[in-house]
Amino acid sequence: MLRKAIALAGALCLVPSPCLAYQVPADYVLLGAGIRSRPAYDGAAASRSEAIPVVRYYGRPWFARTTQGVLEAGARTRPDHGLTYGAQLAYEGGRLQAESAFLENHRIEDIDPGASLGVHAEWDAELGRMPITLLGRFRRHTDSALGSQADLRFTGGVYGGGRFNAAIFVQSTWADGEAAQSHYGITPAQSAASGLPAYEASGGILHVSAGLLWSYDLDRAWMWVGGLEARQLRGSARGSPLVEDATATYFSLGLAYRF
Repeated sequence: MLRKAIALAGALCLVPSPCLAYQVPADYVLLGAGIRSRPAYDGAAASRSEAIPVVRYYGRPWFARTTQGVLEAGARTRPDHGLTYGAQLAYEGGRLQAESAFLENHRIEDIDPGASLGVHAEWDAELGRMPITLLGRFRRHTDSALGSQADLRFTGGVYGGGRFNAAIFVQSTWADGEAAQSHYGITPAQSAASGLPAYEASGGILHVSAGLLWSYDLDRAWMWVGGLEARQLRGSARGSPLVEDATATYFSLGLAYRF
């Protein structure tokens, strides 16, 4: 099913059909693990690999997932005409000096991984024969100095047949002034320590991305899932002296078990 493609193939993107050879319950739980290649931070020339979880659980009202670009969990309303509302706690990645020679050479301080609190609204519908999901999400970092971000994400199933399923997605992310400055700004004091010019990053669009998500069923329970994403910095972040490469590629592959 194409909507199953969105739910399964998107499970690694740190995203829901003709039927498959066997029926899959709508309330299935997906658990697994995989590996992801990513830039050391958005804007870095260096890339790193890391282990990531694969999670999909929708209860009433609790949920947990990695199927919409971040690892998040919280509570949601029941669907009403395809529309749901919810609140979530999400994992927020950091920026570590040890992962980037550029940051280390310029003595740029770490931004530790943390968490955000937020709300979201999600709409599931069909565009012709294509099942689609539109997500709007706001998240405020638990460290107030790291500010807030907002995401708008569209996902559409493009293939569902046999054991293979595929979907595409596009996403835009905005940041407030605190979030932009903490990640891409350079204060005069930081400039003196790093040798980089002072720079003030302002709020606005942060980055845009597009990608392909897929899954391949090995049997009734086990499946491969993966994704490919191209992300490009925009707005004031793009002009930051911390940015070596404004375009980044994310690739993920994992194995998951469906309950």
